[in-house]
Amino acid sequence: MGGGFSPIGDNTVPERLGTDIRYIKLPYVGPPLQKFDDGSTVNIWGIRRRPMPNEYGEYAEPVGAPYAEWETIEEAENFNWPDPDWFDYSAAPALCKKYPDMAIAVGEFNVQDFINGVANGRGVERVLLDIAMGDPVYLYLVEKRHKFYTSYIERTLEAAGGRIDLVLCGDDFGSQRGLLISPASFDKLFAPKKKEFFDMVHSYGAKVTHHCCGSSRALIPRFIECGMDSLQTIQPQAAGMNPYELKAEFGGKITLHGAVDVQGWLQSVTPEEVEKEVNRLMDVVGAGGGYIIAPSHQIQPDTPLENVLAFYRTVAGRRGRKLD
Repeated sequence: MGGGFSPIGDNTVPERLGTDIRYIKLPYVGPPLQKFDDGSTVNIWGIRRRPMPNEYGEYAEPVGAPYAEWETIEEAENFNWPDPDWFDYSAAPALCKKYPDMAIAVGEFNVQDFINGVANGRGVERVLLDIAMGDPVYLYLVEKRHKFYTSYIERTLEAAGGRIDLVLCGDDFGSQRGLLISPASFDKLFAPKKKEFFDMVHSYGAKVTHHCCGSSRALIPRFIECGMDSLQTIQPQAAGMNPYELKAEFGGKITLHGAVDVQGWLQSVTPEEVEKEVNRLMDVVGAGGGYIIAPSHQIQPDTPLENVLAFYRTVAGRRGRKLD
């Protein structure tokens, strides 16, 4: 059972809920990252994010767009790009040793992330135009992310000595109704890099679980060709992403990760309905393996606690366990 709750590296909630995956995060030892009085911070890619409140909580949203005005590769080359040396790989064995009986995952869903990750610094509309036009600056930024994360993840896997089971990565190729980009653009711009990254991960005996919001069904055959082991997240309300249909079509070819709908469903049903659907997902989508049951995205703050607990208690009960 996957998680869906805690920040990467914080395993307190997964431990209480009895999930199977433990996420480790290497210590950051690079130059200090900027913090501001309004709560915003700058990440290693130079992107400033500020907590933006809504009626239920807050999300950290990008502020400004430091890559937006670049028209030449020379401008991009002058930016202070991150270095894989900014992390302490020697910490990996001790972090893994903390969880001897668990599946261990490294990475985050922004690993690679050639669309969102770049759009946070360049703007969504600009990036979609960049993809359509094959803009050289955009291609430079994609290559920067690819090389950085390939090195970072490979050095982590090597340091862990075979103890890591899953590598998290991602890209949002879908909207609620369909693809954001054409299959041809995926094949030309992204597929070779995905395959190279997946092959590297497999060479260390680990598997890939790749995040993709929205409707990605039209790309799933290509995901399989690239060597993607698991597709996260299965978002049932997005077009073509019914988990039962996906199981029937792609079962045995790719693992489905997610499918407990947090896009309004988990907020509105009863605990009894949660139990019924979770059992059905495990029985049908989980038949013969190839399914990691988890929320379809981060559980939202307007979700009743009793529904969240009903989900995890149902899974625990199937295993003969009881949550406190």
